[in-house]
Amino acid sequence: MNDDSVTPEDPRTRLAGERTLLAWVRTGLALMGFGFVVARFGFFLREIAAAGNLLHPPHTRFSLWIGTTLVLVGVLVSLLAAWEHFGFLRRLERRLPYRAPHWPLSIIVAVFLGIMGSVMAIYLVLLGA
Repeated sequence: MNDDSVTPEDPRTRLAGERTLLAWVRTGLALMGFGFVVARFGFFLREIAAAGNLLHPPHTRFSLWIGTTLVLVGVLVSLLAAWEHFGFLRRLERRLPYRAPHWPLSIIVAVFLGIMGSVMAIYLVLLGA
């Protein structure tokens, strides 16, 4: 039985979805790596204070919390990207039209990073004061 009304899937659509997934995976990895660097920043400050024989080393626990939060957000971004890609593939296989999410992952991550960047800037200013 040959049904000529069904058009074959354009492979560019599936490949574009995979490129998007890989871009989000890179974003998640970058967040995890940056979080690790921020978490270790406190250790670096303590070492500098010890080398300079400072009596009162800087309080560095905050950088550990910010760094850990960034690592966890990187993990969450990777998981959410996989979830969105899975939904995209299911809709593609059912030949359903694309529906943009109400809260795109890109907007959520951009707002979160803006907030975290502001918090880190305030922390650095207060640390230097």
